[in-house]
Amino acid sequence: MFAIIRALRPKQWTKNGLLFAALIFSQRYTDLTAVRDVVIGFALFCAISSSGYLVNDLRDVEADRLHPKKSKRPIAAGEVPIWAAWALAAVLMTGGVAGGFLLKTGFGIAALSYLVVTLTYSTFFKHTVLLDVMLIATGFVLRAVAGAEAIPVPSSPWFLTCTAFGALFIGFSKRLAEIRDLGDAAGAHRKILDEYSIPMLEQFISIMTGCAIISYALYAVDSGHGPGMLLTVPFVIYGVMRVMYLVEKGEGGAPEMMLLRDWPLQVCIALFGITAITAMRFGAMAVS
Repeated sequence: MFAIIRALRPKQWTKNGLLFAALIFSQRYTDLTAVRDVVIGFALFCAISSSGYLVNDLRDVEADRLHPKKSKRPIAAGEVPIWAAWALAAVLMTGGVAGGFLLKTGFGIAALSYLVVTLTYSTFFKHTVLLDVMLIATGFVLRAVAGAEAIPVPSSPWFLTCTAFGALFIGFSKRLAEIRDLGDAAGAHRKILDEYSIPMLEQFISIMTGCAIISYALYAVDSGHGPGMLLTVPFVIYGVMRVMYLVEKGEGGAPEMMLLRDWPLQVCIALFGITAITAMRFGAMAVS
């Protein structure tokens, strides 16, 4: 049972926390119905994303057995039978999408779109340069859209733009960390890494860094929550630079672990949330 839980990659579920963004920025966090629906949506996305990880591991099982770390994954290590992993993936993806449509039609469409993107990535574009990271970024944007549809509230174009650039920043940073970690053997463990180079990825990361920060700053100005939202911009800048620092230190191969292990990043996120909620409350009082 423990091997099956590990195969679902529960540590990756932190990425689905993006569904709560719309709940916070729409100030619906005191609405118990909205909170309930987003929590249900979070659970459904965890099921769907885990089904995607299972399919990904099943397709890459032979390559993973050659990797120093991935060879310890339950499917690659033989701890979870192939047939059981396929059956569990089918149950999770079917149940997750069906549950999504029962929650809200818009949420169901976003959940189904996320599943399609995930399977398309694993099947076709995982080994296609640039499109591999762009598909991953699309998955994050769909998480943000799903969070808004669960309530439902309109999605902010600037917030979605910031999410896309932020996800591209994380994706290219992960590729850079993998190349640095694996060295000359990088292509043997993940074929797509042969298509990238360290200077190329550093340029991509620089571009995405600027785009992510600027698009968030524009969201803060255009959010309608008052000028106080600009106080959250420094936390975004620090968070981005902190991730760049950790990647340079060789810790960017698993972005979800950075969030779980790095206390300065955790403090930054907590202060960002407190500042944003405070700014939105005072902004709403000023308008009223």
